[in-house]
Order: sequence, then C-alpha cells, then structure tokens
Amino acid sequence: MEKIVILDFGSQYSQLIARRVREIGVYSELLPYSANISRFADNSLRGIILSGGPASVLSPDSPDVSNEIFSLGVPILGICYGMQLIAKKFGGELARARRREYGPATLMIDEKNDIFADITNNKRVWMSHGDNIEVLPKGFYAIAHTETLPIAAIADDKRKIYAMQFHPEVHHTEQGTQILKNFVRKICGCSEKWDLGEYAHRKIEEISSIVADDEKVVLAYSGGVDSTVVAAILLKAVGEKFVPIFVDNGLLRKDEAKQVREKYERHFRRPLHFVDASKIFLRALENVSDPERKRKIIGHTFIEVFRKEAKSIPNARWLAQGTLYPDVIESVSFRGPSATIKTHHNVGGLPEMLGFSLIEPLRELFKDEVRKMGEELGIPKEMLWRHPFPGPGLAVRILGNITEERLEILREADAIFIEELIDSKWYDKVWQAFAVLLPVQSVGVMGDERTYENVIALRSVNSTDGMTADWSKLPQKLLEKVSSRIVNEVKGINRVVYDITSKPPGTIEWE
Repeated sequence: MEKIVILDFGSQYSQLIARRVREIGVYSELLPYSANISRFADNSLRGIILSGGPASVLSPDSPDVSNEIFSLGVPILGICYGMQLIAKKFGGELARARRREYGPATLMIDEKNDIFADITNNKRVWMSHGDNIEVLPKGFYAIAHTETLPIAAIADDKRKIYAMQFHPEVHHTEQGTQILKNFVRKICGCSEKWDLGEYAHRKIEEISSIVADDEKVVLAYSGGVDSTVVAAILLKAVGEKFVPIFVDNGLLRKDEAKQVREKYERHFRRPLHFVDASKIFLRALENVSDPERKRKIIGHTFIEVFRKEAKSIPNARWLAQGTLYPDVIESVSFRGPSATIKTHHNVGGLPEMLGFSLIEPLRELFKDEVRKMGEELGIPKEMLWRHPFPGPGLAVRILGNITEERLEILREADAIFIEELIDSKWYDKVWQAFAVLLPVQSVGVMGDERTYENVIALRSVNSTDGMTADWSKLPQKLLEKVSSRIVNEVKGINRVVYDITSKPPGTIEWE
C-alpha cells in the first residue's frame, strides 16, 4: 500500500494535511517530527511532507529532523515551518520577518513546474509565519512570490524537494488541494487508490489469525458508528468468539439504551450483553462539576464495571476498541508538553488494567472513512449515520453538577430537538446536533407569572470528521418551533439559545 508520511511540527493544520492526502486517494500517516526513520521508511513510502508549526527555525532549540530523510530517495514537501527548515538544512539564510504574516495573500507564480501544474495565477493563499528566507540554499530556485514576500515557494527539481510558505491544506487557499494532488500524484507517482474495502478485508484476516479457537474478544459496544463497525468486523473475523458488552451508564439520551439494544439484535441477529450500571455512575458523579474530573470519573467507573462483566465471560483474552486516528493524535503529544483539550477515555489504560490484549481495527481511520467502510460491510443507514455521541454521554452536556432531575430536563429537550430535525428532514443534513443544559437561570414570563428557570443551548454543526466544524444554518422557522416546544413542554426551561461558534475556535461539545 502506497503511503505519504506527514511529519508534524505542531501545526494546528497537521491533521488536515493527512485528511487531504487521503481524499486524493492515497494512504497517509501523521507522525511526530522526531519519529525514528525505521518506523516509516519502507517499500510503501512514496513521499514525505514536513508540516508547519509554531516554532522559529532561528531559535536554538527549534524542532529538527534527521538529515537521513533527505537521502531516502523520495520527494519531500515543506509547508510553512517545513519550508524554513528545509532552507536552513541546505544552507540558506533566514531572518525574522519585520511583521508576522497571518491571513490571506495573493500568490504569483514565477516558474511553472510540477508542483504548480494546473494552478492559475493570482490565487488566494493562507499565510502563517514569522520568519522569511533571505538567501536561497544552493540548488533551489524561487517559484512563487506574493506582494510582501519575494520567496513564497521554492523547488529543487533534481532532488525533488519542494516547499511553500503558505498552507495548501486549508480551505482558505484556493486550489490548495490541487497543489497537494500534484505533489502526491505527479511528483511522488502515487497511483493506488486508498481502498477501504481492501483495508477491512485485511483487518478481518489479521484478527482471525491472532485470536485462538478457545479465546473470546469483548467489545464495549455503545451503538455508535465506531463500535458498530468494529462489531461488524469482529463478527466476520471471529464469529461466536465475539461478545459485545453494552453498559448503560445512566447518561444516555431518551430511550437510547432500549433503542441500541433493539437495533443491534435486529441487525446482527444475536444477543447484546446488557448491563444497567446507571446508579453506580450517578453516585460517583455526585457534586462533581469540573468537566475533566467528570470524564476521569466516568472512565474509571466504566473500567470497574466493564472489568466485572468481562471476567464473567469465560476465556475473554482480547479487548476490541473503536479508537480512531484523531483520538490517537489528540491524545499523544507530538511536540513535547502540550495542552490537553480533553481526555479521550478510549485511548487510555483500559486494556492494561484488564490484562487484555488490544484489537483496534479503526485506529488508522478518520470518521468519514469509518462510515464508508460501514457501508461496504452492509450496516444499515440508521445505525451508520447516527450522530456522534460522546463517551461520557450527557455528563459533558450538563454544565455543572449531574442530577437525575437535570438529566431528565436535558433528555426531554434534546429529544424534541432531534425529533424536529428528523421531521423537517434536516437530521441527515447536519453532522451532529444536540442540546446543552447550562448552569444558568434566567427570568421569564409564563402565564402572566414571573419565572426563574434554566437555559438550554442548541448546538448543530456540519463537519466531515469532527476535526473542524461549522455551525449549521438551520432554518429560522425550525429553530423557532424547537424553542417553542422546549419552553412549553419541558418543565424547568424558560429560555433557548443557539450556538453559532465554529471549531476552531470552539470545540463541538461544550465540555
């Protein structure tokens, strides 16, 4: 399988590079800039991309790569910091820019070559840099400039090394995907289509070969897209040796536990191991309001409940998880100490604590790829296109303390929102939609009486895989109807607001 490796220097756009390459039809891997070359330099490697990053190559402790990557004989593309690093490595001269450039610029192409094939002049590109190349390294020549930047892109055709100061991976750059396609297809010579059907077949064979006849595989089944696709893979790989365990943590949406069970057993035609642990979770969360503490408590409580159930299954030796590529990337710092946005409970120490060996068939995939694979595996649309739901459930959609009363309020409001989205044919047009209960009370008037009750925030976003998202432009009449129903039908709510924040700067979930 052909692959392109992206070495990450800490850019907020690094995952987007990996996504864009896969959209072109070639498998990509995102690795730390410090990754050992032996980890990725094999017969499948067709090219390397050096990402952008917040550091300056002029700093004495700036991130660096081994000189060996330039002797592997594969094409290299540097983006932003990657361009500056290439210039520095090959003897160019750099200097601090008089003014940091961030935002749109107009690119003027000076030399047409493969990297700019089919790219028209005077296109908008997205800049983000604080250093400039003053003197080109030997063997390189400038191939583009902007009004304020004489050297905006460089090339060494002989060594097949290319670099650009702007970000082709972001949608703000016009024809950016075409530039990446030129690198991947024309320069790296990639032709093999990234085939999810073949990937699924290979994973099924791998799992079948490692699970012994007397061993069982357990899966924490949630009813979501990821665990459903994992279940389908495991059933094809090991059949009756697979045991799905569904833990009701009391933090699910209205009637969700019942619906998940019915859908699983109807489609897969086998029982779902069901555990009602709602009281255990709610006791553990009593008087806890900090979102990170909530996640950790739910994670630890889940491990305790799951361990007990798993031990009751004879010969359970393997644990399957629906870990996705973004989970892995966000949970591992590629550039030293970094800020944790949120804890991903499914990437942590669950297998080690249970003493199981781990199976993660989706670990290399993005969310939209998982859905495409699910289609190839014959999973029904109603299971495959269900909106994502966080592992900690409604605990991270109730800001503040978790109580039975607050859970019931949120369940009812959320159910109305989803019901109206379905009835208006908008549910399948958005990627994720839900309600959030705020720790705020506001004054209202209902039936000529003053009220002082809770506020519900509605959130709906459009996205491909959750890495970035735009708020959904839902019709005003739909929002008006949802608001009216919630205020009139859900006791304890007298105000509804709509979240119009995109990701970034916000996250999709509120906690």
